[in-house]
Amino acid sequence: MKKINLRHGVFWPPFILLLVAGLFSLLYPDLFLEKVNIANNWLLDNVGWLFSLSGLLMLVVVIAVYFSPLGRYRIGGKDAKPMLSMKNWLAITLCTTIAAGVTFWGIVEPIYHLVTPPESLGLEANSAEAAIFSMSTMYLHWTVTPYAIYCVPALMFAFAFYNMRKSFSLSSTLAPLLGKRTDGKFSSFIDGISLYTLALGMASAMGTAVLNLAGGVHYLTGWESNTVMWAIIAAITMITFTISASTGLMKGIRILSNINMNVYIIIVLFIFITGPMTFIVNLGTESFGHYLTNFFEKSLFTGAAAGDMWPKWWTVFYWANWFAWAAITAMFLGRIGYGYTVRTFIVVNFVFPSIFGALWMTIFGGTAIHKQLTDGTLGDILNNFGAESVLYAVLADVPLSMIVIPFYLFIVFISFVTASDSNISAMGGISSHGISPESQEAHIIIKVMWGTAVGIIAWVMLSFAKIDGIKILSNLGGIPALILCLAIVGSLLKVAYNPAKYDVTEQVKREESYKDTVLQREVNNNLENEKDLVESNNN
Repeated sequence: MKKINLRHGVFWPPFILLLVAGLFSLLYPDLFLEKVNIANNWLLDNVGWLFSLSGLLMLVVVIAVYFSPLGRYRIGGKDAKPMLSMKNWLAITLCTTIAAGVTFWGIVEPIYHLVTPPESLGLEANSAEAAIFSMSTMYLHWTVTPYAIYCVPALMFAFAFYNMRKSFSLSSTLAPLLGKRTDGKFSSFIDGISLYTLALGMASAMGTAVLNLAGGVHYLTGWESNTVMWAIIAAITMITFTISASTGLMKGIRILSNINMNVYIIIVLFIFITGPMTFIVNLGTESFGHYLTNFFEKSLFTGAAAGDMWPKWWTVFYWANWFAWAAITAMFLGRIGYGYTVRTFIVVNFVFPSIFGALWMTIFGGTAIHKQLTDGTLGDILNNFGAESVLYAVLADVPLSMIVIPFYLFIVFISFVTASDSNISAMGGISSHGISPESQEAHIIIKVMWGTAVGIIAWVMLSFAKIDGIKILSNLGGIPALILCLAIVGSLLKVAYNPAKYDVTEQVKREESYKDTVLQREVNNNLENEKDLVESNNN
């Protein structure tokens, strides 16, 4: 049986901290929420601008690296063969990064922006201008910038792990910048902090998925969406993604990702064909032009001059969420990119998901906006029944809705499970000793423990703070991950400037070839000596 090989200094500090926070919030919910709100408000007031600038920086860096000399290098060395087919790689990457967020926010978020646009911009609720602002904001939050945040650390980890032959640790991504100082206690510290941030980010995403699923169950059965239902859904989801993660990359994760990809294609095409197609295309075209024209203004909008909280509760929330996931998700995304060139890696992890995000938001967001502008009911549903009810009110208008809604519930469930098992796999790996290119799976017990902790924290924050609790988790998890990702940018730029200096695969290959030559020479000499000895005895 495989040994657990736990990295105690990495696993226990963040794990215990999460459980203590969960216990404290159960025993003293009011005091707990008061303290985390204080921390969250301080973060939004003082660091929100840094999230905005950093997101833009990631976008610039990923484009620069694509055209740099590093773009020609192959992850794992020039003779490395891909561990996954292009189809499987695309499916796993897409499903790992978007999680259940796109299935929830793709319909719900545009209504928030349409009925309550930023006060400082002077837009009238439910106006044409608000509709364009809403859709263009979806492009900001779900296309190139967030996927750049994922792609930069993922690429740096892939190169460090496979080409620099560094350990399975996030500190390895800082080796070009800090050298040997990334070993030992520093490595454990970086990995422990990153585990904590991803656990918070995953709990945030799980809270979104649970709300989404609860809304669908309520619509279909009439059962109230409350803390008991959330606990049941969270438990089922947690058990499923933990089992899937425990089967390894080539079994559960690959199979679920392929299923997920196929159902995405089916639902996107169905909603587009049966929905307000002309309105969707026209609004998407106009809004995309608005997004491009006002890209820098939208990316760096902080609302500070007018005291507007909108950017902090939306754009900063998203950037914090992406950064919270990015650090450890990078280890999984980097691991599966073996055998492909850096430019192909960027296409799969940055270009393709951005295009998919734009299409999804155009179709689902456009459908929701059209309904709100036509009958004005979604705003009232949002205020009176909660965000999860908006999604199913939109799907109720779709042809064959009684088939579509259960199918959509399946998509939400499978989306979060697919993303979570990838990240639970990465969390298990970083918590373990002995992870290498040849042995990349952690013990099942470690994965179960992380899955349990994430599920508990998600349910606690959802039960006591609902949507605000989800956003608080993302914000608090994002700041340490942001600092790490900025340091990773420095490492990647050094590697991109002179990749030959850091790629040791050719050197290792030469050393191995030399050792093989010496060994073969020794074997030949031994054979010659034996031959001479036989001839001497015969004589």
